[in-house]
Amino acid sequence: RMVAAVLAGLSLLSLLTCGYLAWGSHRGGVAETPGNLLGEEPVAGASRSQPHIIFILADDQGFRDVGYHGSEIRTPTLDKLAAEGVKLENYYVQPMCTPSRSQLITGKYQIHTGLQHSIIRPTQPNCLPLDNVTLPQKLKEVGYSTHMVGKWHLGFYRRECMPTQRGFDSFFGSLLGSGDYYTHFKCDSPGICGYDLYENDNAAWDHDNGIYSTQMYTQKVQQILASHNPRKPIFLYIAYQAVHSPLQAPGRYFEHYRSINNINRRRYAAMLACLDEAINNVTLALRKYGYYENSIIIYSSDNGGQPMAGGSNWPLRGSKGTYWEGGIRAVGFVHSPLLKNKGSVCKELVHITDWFPTLITLAEGQIDEDIQLDGYDVWETISEGRRSPRVDILHNIDPIYTKAKNGSWAAGYGIWNTAIQSAIRVNHWKLLTGNPGYSDWVPPQAFSNAGPNRWHNERVSWSAGKTVWLFNITADPYERVDLSARHPEVVKQLLRRLSQFNKTAVPVRYPPKDPRSNPKLNGGVWGPWFKEDEKKKKSDKNKGANKQKKSKNKKKAN
Repeated sequence: RMVAAVLAGLSLLSLLTCGYLAWGSHRGGVAETPGNLLGEEPVAGASRSQPHIIFILADDQGFRDVGYHGSEIRTPTLDKLAAEGVKLENYYVQPMCTPSRSQLITGKYQIHTGLQHSIIRPTQPNCLPLDNVTLPQKLKEVGYSTHMVGKWHLGFYRRECMPTQRGFDSFFGSLLGSGDYYTHFKCDSPGICGYDLYENDNAAWDHDNGIYSTQMYTQKVQQILASHNPRKPIFLYIAYQAVHSPLQAPGRYFEHYRSINNINRRRYAAMLACLDEAINNVTLALRKYGYYENSIIIYSSDNGGQPMAGGSNWPLRGSKGTYWEGGIRAVGFVHSPLLKNKGSVCKELVHITDWFPTLITLAEGQIDEDIQLDGYDVWETISEGRRSPRVDILHNIDPIYTKAKNGSWAAGYGIWNTAIQSAIRVNHWKLLTGNPGYSDWVPPQAFSNAGPNRWHNERVSWSAGKTVWLFNITADPYERVDLSARHPEVVKQLLRRLSQFNKTAVPVRYPPKDPRSNPKLNGGVWGPWFKEDEKKKKSDKNKGANKQKKSKNKKKAN
């Protein structure tokens, strides 16, 4: 009780300020190379010019899985870039792939795009709704060249859903959520398998050379940078497949991790080492071809790590796919010569939706008044250490997720049905309802054995019927002390906020699978299967049939 009281009292303090850490003249990690090896004048770094924007999104990287968070996995490139930039230590994403990517590219919460449940499956006739303007579309309006390399995972059942139709001048990568790192094949279920590597709108069979995807994507990035004019602004979205399962890596990256007995953790470590080297190569290319001095590099994971697949979120609670901090609190930083407070640590609240307005503003673009954004421009917060304009985050409301058996309107004080899975953050407070998902803390010792080991995990058995949790995240970031019973008034306030958000939600888009999606019907390739022609023929047929019926009815009437 005393601990709970202390934690509750701390909520009155304003702890969300940016602390600064001076790194001096440290120059370890990434080799320095001249910014001009092509005989051209380097790009001016004046803040008034449109900066080159490089957004790097890692896949399933756990909160602890970076050197500066205490990991045993070495990430010298990430450590150096973060140390010389601004580390985001109160930074949130969504707990799964599609939701984070949709919020990054639209600046909107899931409840405002209809993608509030799960992910987009390969066989579903579903994609990011076409009426949503995207980040690359807005950047193109102000003269940016826009390129995407890596994992899309925002739907592809229609040609209009493809990356090149959503604002990217070029696309090289995969459409699905995962696949083999070497063969680029993916089976969604037995017998439903296909090839998943694209260049623009066509299968990239010519690139099927058995190259590990992390290295292949990096080579593509280098080619793009070499061929583009650095005097013209570029937006480069690099969505690496790593470190998502399947756990695969080239042999040489295992060299430093043979002492890790747990095979999943060892493979994961090798994958992350390869990813770190890839980002070093991207950074070197930015310097080599004259982009670096006027560039903004943003690094982010798309969700928390999956412990059963080698990832670690320690000391946070939970994992990928959950609304505990381990599922949604991410590794993130900004590295740029344009930052005013380099070498700082920002503890202000930042969410993945914030990149949309932040980057458009930096690019000197306009945000239409009719676009209802959920993100905020946080550049001054990051660059100058100012207070964040954000005071809350709707982590999600998922009305079709498995309902909590004991949830009820009564448990939600008549304000909210606590059977529904939801989570919200307001200032220091975080509220969860329904079934928030796997809730263990998984310490590093859990990876000490050769096989999966849960004996080291810390588990909590909640009393029967519990469907509401309240935490002071500022004072208790590890979610160890539930304060819902002590602060019913705070619970009610957050439930009312949830209810307000829910009134603005659009219907969930989660259609059943379509048998026409089978790659066997599409030349062995995952790709658009919904043909507009078929739809037109059907509608024309229906119109014709209706006309015939009307004429028959007229004759009868006559």
